[in-house]
Amino acid sequence: MDRFVSNFTNRLDSKGRISIPASFRTVLAKDGFEGLYVHRALDAQALDCGGHALMREIDGVLGRFATYTDDHDVYSTALLGTSEILKIDPEGRIALSEAAKAWLGIGAEATFVGQGYKFQIWEPKRFDAYLDEARNRVREHRKQIGASHAGAATPWPRGAGE
Repeated sequence: MDRFVSNFTNRLDSKGRISIPASFRTVLAKDGFEGLYVHRALDAQALDCGGHALMREIDGVLGRFATYTDDHDVYSTALLGTSEILKIDPEGRIALSEAAKAWLGIGAEATFVGQGYKFQIWEPKRFDAYLDEARNRVREHRKQIGASHAGAATPWPRGAGE
């Protein structure tokens, strides 16, 4: 597997380190990135994390703008200028900065959420609320698709995901 999938909640140890889920470490190892690239998510109180695949996505976004333009500068500041490259220790743990932990609002636990080319780190209760909202939005979107394609083949088999 070369995608980050599923979600996991792990505890921080007494030194403030947290283990990256084993399946996520496997994806990172295949990606070949040394460490873990991390930046604040643009639209959620979470951290976007990954390796070369995430960096390629960021490069693609930045490539849409001419260099030395305001748009390029604001995106590069948000995606690169506030980022960190964290070291992964031999046991697969990272140490989040105190500023990152405070911004996320995490205490004893954090939730890792796979999103394909990247994963996010969330405070667990915030993630639960976001997941509920995401499911509701998907259900609403699915209804809109169904209404606009009345009589057409459904995008998912009946009963799937219900």
